[in-house]
Amino acid sequence: MERKIIGRKPDALFLNFERISAIPRPSYHEERIAAFLENFAKERGFFAVRDQANNVFVRMPATPGCEKIPPVLLQAHTDMVCEKNAGVEHDFMADGIDLVVDGNFLHANGTTLGADDGIGVAVAMTVLSGEIPRHPVVECLFTSSEEVGLGGVCEFDFSLVTARRMLNIDNNELGLVTCGSCGGLRTDMTLRGKREDDLRPALKLSFSGFAGGHSGENIHEGRANAIRAMGLLLKSLSDLPGFRIASLDGGGKTNAIPRACQAIVGADDPDALADAAEAFAKDYLSGLLPIDRGATFAVESFGDAFCFTKEDTARLLSILTESKTGVIAMSRAKPDFVEWSQNLGVVTTEDDDVAILLSSRSSVESQLDASEEELTALAKKNGAAVKCHNRYTGWEFAPVSDLRDRYLAAYRHALGKEARVNIIHAGLECGEIFGKVPDMDMISISPSVHDLHSPDERLDLDSAEAFWKTIERFFEEL
Repeated sequence: MERKIIGRKPDALFLNFERISAIPRPSYHEERIAAFLENFAKERGFFAVRDQANNVFVRMPATPGCEKIPPVLLQAHTDMVCEKNAGVEHDFMADGIDLVVDGNFLHANGTTLGADDGIGVAVAMTVLSGEIPRHPVVECLFTSSEEVGLGGVCEFDFSLVTARRMLNIDNNELGLVTCGSCGGLRTDMTLRGKREDDLRPALKLSFSGFAGGHSGENIHEGRANAIRAMGLLLKSLSDLPGFRIASLDGGGKTNAIPRACQAIVGADDPDALADAAEAFAKDYLSGLLPIDRGATFAVESFGDAFCFTKEDTARLLSILTESKTGVIAMSRAKPDFVEWSQNLGVVTTEDDDVAILLSSRSSVESQLDASEEELTALAKKNGAAVKCHNRYTGWEFAPVSDLRDRYLAAYRHALGKEARVNIIHAGLECGEIFGKVPDMDMISISPSVHDLHSPDERLDLDSAEAFWKTIERFFEEL
C-alpha cells in the first residue's frame, strides 16, 4: 500500500486510517471491514467477537498496575455514506477510497472520505495497537449500519460489555464534547401510479449543485433541498395544459440533504413548459443563501414519454410539497438548539412506482410520534403505501458526569484551552446504548471533520494529531 499521509504523529493512527480506507464499507456491506477488525484484534491475542450484524467487540487487558481501574469502552461505527460527484467513476462496493492530502486537509478524489466514522475506528485501533503505555481494560465496539438508522448497535448483545464509561468517537469537531443527541425515524412512501396510454412530448428538468450536507448537523443553516425545490417547481407548472410527470429522481441518502434532482415531465406545449420552468428556477435560485449559489437548473429535450395520469401527478405533487422538510421547531429551553426537523431525502422512480424517503429527528419522543402520524396520514391521503421504521431513541443530557469532567481536564492539560459541551440535533448510537445500558457514563468526541456526507468531506490532520494528544492525556487522567 502506497502511503499518502506522511510525517504525522502518531504514524500508527494515520496508517490505520489508510488501511481501513482501502476496504469497501458501504452501509449494510460491512462484512469485509468487520473481518479485518476481528483479525486485527485476534492477531494481538485479544478477546474478539463478531456477530451476525457485523458488529465487532474487542477486549484488551489492562497493563500491569492498572487492573483495578474501571474499564473504558471506545465505540465507533464502520460503515460510511457513499456519495460521489457527477462523472466520477467509483464503485463503493469494490473500490477503496482514493485519498488526497491537500495541505492540512485529507479528502477523497471526488467521493466521500469516510472519516465519518473511519477516524473513530482508526483511533480505537491505535489504542489496541499499544500506543497507550498504561491503561485499564479497554473494550472496543465497532458497530455496523449506523448511517442507515443505527441498525448494528440495535442488534448488539450488550451483556458482553463490562465498562460503564464510554467514549463515542463519532463527532465532527475537535474541542466539542457532545453529551446529548436526538432520536430519529425513517418513513418510506411508495406511490404506485398509472401511466396514460398515449405518448406525450417531454422535457428533462434538472436541479444540481446544491451544497447538501448532513440532515441533522446542517439542517438549521437554511441549505436548500433539491427535491423540495423540484417539487415547488413542478407544482408551479401543474396548471399548464396537459402537464404530467413521467419520472422523478433525486437525493442519495435519507440522512443527507439532497444536492440534485431531475424530473421528466410532459405538456401539450413543451416550449411554454420550458419557458415557465426556466422563469421559476431563475427566481428560485436567486433567493438561495450564499452556500447554495453554485446550484444550477437545466432544461433538455427528452422526446416522447409515457406519463403518469393527471390524478397520479397531483398525488405525487401533494406528497412532495406538503411533507415538512427542514427545521420544524427550535428548543424553548435552549434557543439555539434544533428540537425537531424532517428531511425529504430521496425520491426514485422505477417502472410505475415512485418511492419517497424521509428522515425525522427530534429530542422529544412525542414529536417523533407526530411525524409518524402526519406522514402516514399524508401517504394514505394520496393512496401511497407507507412504512415507518428504524426508529431510535435520544440520549438525555446528564447533569453530572465524571467521565465528562475527566475528558475536559485532559483536553485542557493537553492543548492548553477549554473544550465546549453541547447537545446535537443528530442521531448518535449513544441514544440506543443509553437505552440498553442506562448507567453508562458517556461522551461523544472526535477530530474535526468538515462537510460530512458529501464529496467535500475532509479531515483536519492537525486536529487529528491534537485529538490523539488528548486521548493520551485522558488515559493519564484515569
